[in-house]
Amino acid sequence: MGVEVPQSDADLLSAVRTGNAAAYGQLYERHVAAARALARQLARGTEVEDVVAEAFTKILDLVGRGGGPEAGFRTYLLTVVRRTVYDRSRVERHQVSTGEIELYDPGTPFVDPTLAGLEQSLIARAFLALPERWRAVLWHTEVEKCPPAEVAPLLGLSANGVAALAYRAREGLRQAYLQLYLSGPPEQDCRPVLGRLGAYVRGGLARRDSRAIDAHVEDCEECHGVLLELTDVNRGLRVMVGPLIAGPLFGGYATALARSAGPGGTGPLGVLARLRASRVRQVAIAGGLAVAVVVAATFLLVADEAPVERPAPAPVAEPPVAVRPRPEPAEEPARVPPPIRTERPARARLRASIHPLGALVRARPGIVGLRLRNYGDGPSEALAATVDLPPGVTLIPPGHRGPGFAVPDLGPDLGAGPVGSLDGWACRPAHGGAACVRKPLDAGRNTAVFLRVLVSAAAREGAAPTVRIDAGPLRVKARAEEGVRVTGAPARFATEGKVTVRAIGNGLLTCPEELAGCAQARTRQGDRRDNDLWPMIALDGDDAPGTDASSAAELSLPKGGRVVWAGLYWSASAERAGPIKLRPPGRRRYVTVRPTHVTAHELPLGPAYQAYADVSGLVAGARRNGTWWAADAPLAEGVSRHAGWSLVLIVTDPSQPYSQAMVLDTATVVGGADRRVRIPLGGLSPAAAPARVELVTWEGDADLGGDKVSLGSGALSSTGGDRDRANVFDGSSNGAAEMTFGADVDTVGAELGVDPGLTIATDKDVVLFGVAALSVRARS
Repeated sequence: MGVEVPQSDADLLSAVRTGNAAAYGQLYERHVAAARALARQLARGTEVEDVVAEAFTKILDLVGRGGGPEAGFRTYLLTVVRRTVYDRSRVERHQVSTGEIELYDPGTPFVDPTLAGLEQSLIARAFLALPERWRAVLWHTEVEKCPPAEVAPLLGLSANGVAALAYRAREGLRQAYLQLYLSGPPEQDCRPVLGRLGAYVRGGLARRDSRAIDAHVEDCEECHGVLLELTDVNRGLRVMVGPLIAGPLFGGYATALARSAGPGGTGPLGVLARLRASRVRQVAIAGGLAVAVVVAATFLLVADEAPVERPAPAPVAEPPVAVRPRPEPAEEPARVPPPIRTERPARARLRASIHPLGALVRARPGIVGLRLRNYGDGPSEALAATVDLPPGVTLIPPGHRGPGFAVPDLGPDLGAGPVGSLDGWACRPAHGGAACVRKPLDAGRNTAVFLRVLVSAAAREGAAPTVRIDAGPLRVKARAEEGVRVTGAPARFATEGKVTVRAIGNGLLTCPEELAGCAQARTRQGDRRDNDLWPMIALDGDDAPGTDASSAAELSLPKGGRVVWAGLYWSASAERAGPIKLRPPGRRRYVTVRPTHVTAHELPLGPAYQAYADVSGLVAGARRNGTWWAADAPLAEGVSRHAGWSLVLIVTDPSQPYSQAMVLDTATVVGGADRRVRIPLGGLSPAAAPARVELVTWEGDADLGGDKVSLGSGALSSTGGDRDRANVFDGSSNGAAEMTFGADVDTVGAELGVDPGLTIATDKDVVLFGVAALSVRARS
């Protein structure tokens, strides 16, 4: 006797379209646990069952009208669950009436506002371009991490058949990704390599061809980023496609779904067997299935249009129906008991994380970020956080004014920032770390606090901070994935909220106006746009008689925005740093700003420095929009000299979603022996989210190409200057219209990839990469 193969989701959907209500009951049994797992992340406990029932009813209606999914029922269901919660919340907030909510057929994923733009990522677009059956097998095996034996009934295959289908689907995903990438404008010499990367990843190239690919990828940041994506498409699916389908709380959904495995069945297929142990739950399930059957039968009786004709499916085995004698007219009709719900008190559920921001680097200050979310349906009790720092890493107390560690007083209303009273947090040094307390955290709310630390030169590499959160009877723990590093870029400042980053700047040297070709070069024309080709002299553009070198830049903040933090950076080809003068818009006098941190480096043509000072108080108290002037930084004139300044800010933007922002002090030489430098962007929690990055770089040459910037998905171009992604550092600065010889303040935008990191590469030039300020939408 052969083994009966369960019908696939596609077969059951086809049967539902012909009027088989029992087939929809089987789909309900298979996928209701997944629907509940997601609904519990999005809705309060009392609303979960209502959301699940409404989602199943919507899909049943769509399928009966000829729409809905063909094979991938799970992803379709999760999309409808999310949209249902979204629509219900809009009604509750009176943003829309129930009559205004259209019938929803999610042929494409529903992207809520916190993930807007995610569907445009290449891996997401490639996934959505695949056949529905391929999308289904990749979702179950790679995103939800279900074993092939569990997925087999959903697809009507054996476990080996699922593995084979998943292999073909992964290859199809890689090819779709490459086709999308090649539809853009990659470099001409990259096209042959990109076309063969799929075979390279499979190991299908000859050894000679593989060596050629290796050599090209080693020198090409663009192809290197594509290769990383192709090599680990599984992780890309989880990081990008998972949140695209299941929303910002995909991690919680995946964890809840995994916990459904247990005795009596694994995953969603074993849920009903386990629930039968409870009579109350058994009745509740029976009531839910009865509702689905009644809705299906009612639809087939009262629909105005006949169902769309489809090829007849294989017969569906109907369960035996007991024949009962017709009751007497006076007899009450049999009723299905309604689901019995047991109300439980609202309770908090906490999820914590702890990360170094940027990196914890030996002999440097840094920032450790603590984040906490209450994803329960009730408020927590008062919070107490115990942070354990690795040996050699110590907390910098509030008000510390040591070299390089100036801590501004921003007040408690600005959210996360330096140590102190932040978003309700109060922190103090404790043995081996910090002790922080906060009032209770409401349901559905996030909170964050950032601790300034100092890493000693002897701190053990790899040692990571940990945190324990106590809230009454609740206790959660977290450990950072990254620890102390030998190299990297520590964060100068970090915060969260409706924030974004801005940077402006200008040079302080220029070519002599009387020399032929200088006027052209100043307007970014001609072929002598490099400071290497001129005897650079001081640029003095202001109207103040007391300055020797001065320049200006225009600043424009978002409407309704205010300054959270501001840092002034300046650099020059000189042996020693010193103070600089700064003049805000509308003021006649300069304010002298002294550096609190100086980094010195040796460039090919001599020494150079980068200086920094916190100017948050000065900028916040000034008329921020308008023309900012800087003057008289220590500099030296001559051929190949550079000098310039930049004002870097984190500002609020009421139009932005909840975001994370941080500023990294890099001060790293790129070029020569170190042609490529990668700076990890630790402490972020993106989901392929759009990021804005402000870059401050010194000694870039406009006519010397090969400077590239990447966030992990190929070379990026600046929004200003020549906008050439093969030469980003081209002597252009935000806020300045003319050539800024040897000074670059650039804005680039991209989606953060699987492993967030900023890569700076240069083939011919040698630059001093100074600062990176980044803002990215945060996962809810």
